[in-house]
This record gives sequence, structure tokens and C-alpha cells, in this order.
Amino acid sequence: MYRDETKEIRIGNKVIGGGNKILIQSMTNTHTEDVAATVAQIKELEKAGCDIIRCTVPTHEAALAFKEIKKQINIPLVADIHFDYRLAIEAIENGADKIRINPGNIGSTDRIKAVVDACKERNIPIRVGVNSGSLEKQFIEKYNGVTAEGIVESALDKVKIIEDLGYDNLVVSIKSSDVLMSVKTHELISKQCKYPLHVGITEAGTAFSGTIKSSIGLGLILNQGIGDTIRVSLTDNPVKEVLTAKQILRTLGLRKGGIEVVSCPTCGRTQIDLIGLATKVEDLVKDYDLDLKLAVMGCVVNGPGEAKEADLGIAGGKGVGVLIKHGEIVKKVPEDQLFNCLKEELDNWEN
Repeated sequence: MYRDETKEIRIGNKVIGGGNKILIQSMTNTHTEDVAATVAQIKELEKAGCDIIRCTVPTHEAALAFKEIKKQINIPLVADIHFDYRLAIEAIENGADKIRINPGNIGSTDRIKAVVDACKERNIPIRVGVNSGSLEKQFIEKYNGVTAEGIVESALDKVKIIEDLGYDNLVVSIKSSDVLMSVKTHELISKQCKYPLHVGITEAGTAFSGTIKSSIGLGLILNQGIGDTIRVSLTDNPVKEVLTAKQILRTLGLRKGGIEVVSCPTCGRTQIDLIGLATKVEDLVKDYDLDLKLAVMGCVVNGPGEAKEADLGIAGGKGVGVLIKHGEIVKKVPEDQLFNCLKEELDNWEN
């Protein structure tokens, strides 16, 4: 498996590559200069399950803020740098655990070398990023447009620049908003590169379309054993990125833990507010550190049978609800008590 053979890279207190657990990343959307707001959002993301956080560094003040932000969080802090190499160096000096750059927009080799030398001094990894939207003209012309082959060649070209400067503490990221192009780029680069890969569908869209595109793209890539860290890019609260990423990894069998909620679709037999109940349950389970499968069913006739593969379940209809454990009805309660009955069971869950 490709993932098992990638180079092991340390990012702060986390390790990726070499078959280590796939980690979830997100990015703050606060102004990095606002330390209090940025720390508050990072802590919310940590609670949701974020393993690595990236913050943009567009100003000198943002780079300086890294020192205070770093003191108050528990996960690795990555500096996102564009254009100004001096900001990368300042972020490194203020505690960044990793630098994300596109050498193509940093400038001359001397400027790239200055960033590499600063990373070398502290053994900080560099994430080399290339997006389809920023593909250089030379590769567009060579391949008659933006193609997976061009993106891969561009990325490997940037990797070589840094390797030639004597540094190989690298993570590679190649992204496109085109799902199938993203899949192909990762399939191609996995045959030519042994650095850990950060995977995501860039500019995926809103929570609705972005979740669908990311699930398909990441699913196809990760299921081939490719990818060491992931980000689900959504035009929404970054917490939703993390929760979606966790669900994708759990669905693929790449991560355990957390409560998986399954629920039946509504039909003519449904006699309770199943949509509202399932949504409420899904929100509830975020606060539990339990590894179990929970079923929410809208019919007391078929509910127990449909929930037999779940550890715990509820089903309701016509004013009454039942609590189901391991496929067996263990309690019958009025419908308006069903949610609280489930919560009490979760609060006291032991097996």
C-alpha cells in the first residue's frame, strides 16, 4: 500500500506517513491577527476532532500572532504562505510547526532557499502545494490545458527545487476542484513520489455540494491506499469540514471511534417527526466519546429488525417509541420521552 511506504514526517506533536493514522486538517477563517478569535475557533475544531490546523499569514502581524496562538492550542499549527517569503520566515520564528508554500509564487531561488534554510534550522516540514487553478503556463501549453499530468509534473518540479537545496522534510499537496482530475493526479503521483500526500478536493463548494464532491473524491483516492492527511474544503463553518472528514474516514474503515448514526428514509408509514429526531440525535452524539452504531427508525413495526446490526437504536410511531439494544426491544416509552430515553442510555453506556 502506498500509504505504508511514504516517508515519515513529524509535524509538531503528530507524525504522518509511514503507515501512521490518516490525520484530519482544517483551516481557520478568522483574521489570524485576532488571537482570541483564532484560538477560540481552533479549540472548537480540536473538540470536533481536528488533528492539524492551518492559519493564513498575509501580514507581519499575523506572523507575530503565531507565538501567542501556539501557546494556547494543543494541535500542530501550520502557516499558509503566499508570495512573501519573509512572512514564512517570521512564522517559523514565531513557532509554526509546518509551512505551506507554493514555490512558484514565492519568487527567486534565493527566496525559496531562505525559507528552506529557516525550516532546516528547526527541522520544520514544508508542504509543497500546487492547485489546478495556479498551474503554470508552461505546463498548460505542454499538455494542451490543465491536466492531471501537468499538475503532477508541476508538483514534482517544486519538490526537486527544494530537494536540490538539500531538504527532504516534505509533504506534497496537489488539488483540483475537478473530482476525477484529482483522483487521477493522486494515482499518477503515488507512482513517482514517496512523500506523504495531503489530499482534498479544493474549492469543493457549500456544505451540500462540497460534501458530495469531497466524499466521492476522497473515497476514491483513500480507498486505493493513497493519502496521509485530508481536508474537506467547505464554504461553511470549518467544524463541518472536520465532522465530514471523520465520517468519510469511518465509512472507509480508516478510523474507529465516535458514534455512527444510521437512520431510515421517511415513507408513508412514518408517524413521527423522523427528520427532526434524526437530526437532533446526530447533533447529540457529537458530545460522546463512544465507539458504537446507533439507529434511528421511524416505524415501530420494522424498526427493531432494521436496527438489529446497530448497538443501540430507537424507533417511534403513533405516540409511542421503543428503545432497542442489539436488535432487541428493551423499553417502551411515550414518543415525547424517546429522545431523553436515548440520551440517558448514552450517558450510562457500558457495553
